[in-house]
Amino acid sequence: MKDDNHKGKMTVSEAGRKGGQRTVETQGHDFYHHIGKKGGESRKKTLGHEGYVELGRRGGQTVSRRRGPEFYQEIGRKGGSS
Repeated sequence: MKDDNHKGKMTVSEAGRKGGQRTVETQGHDFYHHIGKKGGESRKKTLGHEGYVELGRRGGQTVSRRRGPEFYQEIGRKGGSS
């Protein structure tokens, strides 16, 4: 994705991707799980219970619009069979 105008420099996107790949190599996938969980807990403290519930509701509505009701039917079937 480099072009002659960058003279060997990488874009911000390329640098982020490269940094993310390096972090996975050195820290592993559990690292991302851990920092994601800490971030979620921090956000919940900031928003409070009702704010966090509303955030989840809005996220669910977005997923429903993008993927349709079939998505929820499928994950319900998978959950019921496990």
